[in-house]
Amino acid sequence: MIAVVVAEDQALLRGALCEILSRTDDIQVVGQCARGDEVPAEVVRLRPDVAVLDIEMPGLDGLEVARQLTSVAPATRVLMLTVFGKPGYLRRAMNNGALGFVLKDSPPDQLVDAIRRTANGERVVDPELAITALRRGDSPLTPRETEVLAASRRFPGTADLARHLHLSAGTVRNTISTAIQKLAATGRADAARIADDNGWL
Repeated sequence: MIAVVVAEDQALLRGALCEILSRTDDIQVVGQCARGDEVPAEVVRLRPDVAVLDIEMPGLDGLEVARQLTSVAPATRVLMLTVFGKPGYLRRAMNNGALGFVLKDSPPDQLVDAIRRTANGERVVDPELAITALRRGDSPLTPRETEVLAASRRFPGTADLARHLHLSAGTVRNTISTAIQKLAATGRADAARIADDNGWL
């Protein structure tokens, strides 16, 4: 029997996932989490074979949870479940220790198969997403450029953005300008959009 913990913040979807898995003969949902920051302790307590993690969760996102699980529960294998087919998310998930990456609009039998294969230690990735990730490569942005672009979505003014990041306005302008050039963007908002679309933020 494959023991599974499901982490998904939307209650309706979490319930549907658990219902689908309960209909199998070889998978048992032993725990559920609605927040990312609940997952590490729950996985340590329950010791499941597989943790199914949504990427977008309150508390901690699934990518960070996957990274933490490699330390606190290395025997538990991680399968990422997301509505976002972003190549950067795939790369980050794999770098953080996830074995699988499945889109939420996949058929139920594909999810069940992915859990079984993940439990066996196999890599499970949507083929088209894998090809796109390989084609686009790693993020061209530095950690500083990523941080500034991500924050710029909440702080559109340079002065406010600089205060929030504890940087000078000149540093913020130069960092954004470099990011715009690297992404071949038309401006700050376009650069943030391109980076977000690729899962680099």
